[in-house]
Amino acid sequence: MTFPLTINTASTAETELFGVEVAKKILDDSSLPRFIALYGDLGVGKTAFVRGFTSALAPSARVKSPTFALVNEYKGTPLSVFHFDMYRIADEDDLYSIGFYDYRDRGGVILVEWSENIPYALPEEYLSVSIEKDLDKGEDDRCITVKLITNTEDSHLC
Repeated sequence: MTFPLTINTASTAETELFGVEVAKKILDDSSLPRFIALYGDLGVGKTAFVRGFTSALAPSARVKSPTFALVNEYKGTPLSVFHFDMYRIADEDDLYSIGFYDYRDRGGVILVEWSENIPYALPEEYLSVSIEKDLDKGEDDRCITVKLITNTEDSHLC
């Protein structure tokens, strides 16, 4: 698996399986960033991707959307997963109040839903995962694009 990469999935299970594959790639390649910015509309499958990703690191974790908690932690081996939801984040003060910057120093993998709400807080290098519905193919079909982003690239094209 090399990036950029675009795949199509036809079910939630396929989206989860792709999340597993990305997690394995990050575990196998220590040069890849441990920060994943997720992009996509409500109900597109961001949490399904995170559920699959997390299952590779913390198999017993019950992944759910952190919409109201803002962050969920999943203890894993060899890395823990920190799953953020930035839907309700209004500004950088909110990020500080939830300890966002402290999590970046903890050595786990950070997955952030609604990353478009915090472009100013994204690290210099990260993986961008953009998920879009492909209703021309079917109700559950998705187009998922993963890109390695540096400061100079646009992160969410499908």
